[in-house]
Amino acid sequence: MAKSVAVRENARQTRPALWLRKHWFWLGVNLAAAFPLVQLAWDFWREALSVNPIDDITDRTGKAAIMLLFFSLACTPANTIFGVRQAVTVRKALGMWAFVYASVHLLNFVGYDYGFDLRFILEDGLPTKPYILVGLLAFLVLVPLAITSTKGWQKRLGQRWKQLHKLVYVAGVAAVLHFFWLAKAAEDWEPALYAVVLSLLLAVRIPAVRRRLVSMRTQRQGKQQSHGDGTKRTATRNPALKSTRP
Repeated sequence: MAKSVAVRENARQTRPALWLRKHWFWLGVNLAAAFPLVQLAWDFWREALSVNPIDDITDRTGKAAIMLLFFSLACTPANTIFGVRQAVTVRKALGMWAFVYASVHLLNFVGYDYGFDLRFILEDGLPTKPYILVGLLAFLVLVPLAITSTKGWQKRLGQRWKQLHKLVYVAGVAAVLHFFWLAKAAEDWEPALYAVVLSLLLAVRIPAVRRRLVSMRTQRQGKQQSHGDGTKRTATRNPALKSTRP
């Protein structure tokens, strides 16, 4: 009896360690994704934002949203082209974090900047800040993607789920255009960098490009495997060489 209790207690103690060993990458990515939001909340609470807190919040949340969206878009090619299987496990989490930051970004504009005054937004915000419409498009595209990101919705929608979630590319393009327009790209290199990154992420999804990259990875792995097998055979034939290996 005592032995069975000890076994159960030992299993209970090792369960968190096993979970951590299996999900360490997922946990690390989520902690990293949450860090800018936690830091923003801490700075807001300490009143340590810049002299223009609205612009500070807008800048931080906007950049975090677009970067996390790009990271989520990079997960599939990282797996299929470069063989980074762990990337697939964080794709959904990165997309959800992008939506969280986009929501805070929009809430900052509507609530903190314009006090939830829709009339003021329509009369002042849109005429003076037309890039808002493109940003709003990106957000509205992300809404159904966030809602249907669960396995339950994936089963309900079937093949339509994949078609729906291809709209994430539209959100990415709209987000880059929003940033281009907002930052006046001619005066800032950062929007151009985001545009280049998005172009590369879209390019690797072209079937011909994807097949070529996968073929190159397969050939490289084949050469590495052949070289490893040749080294093992040489060591087997030459005991002296084998003994010098660590």
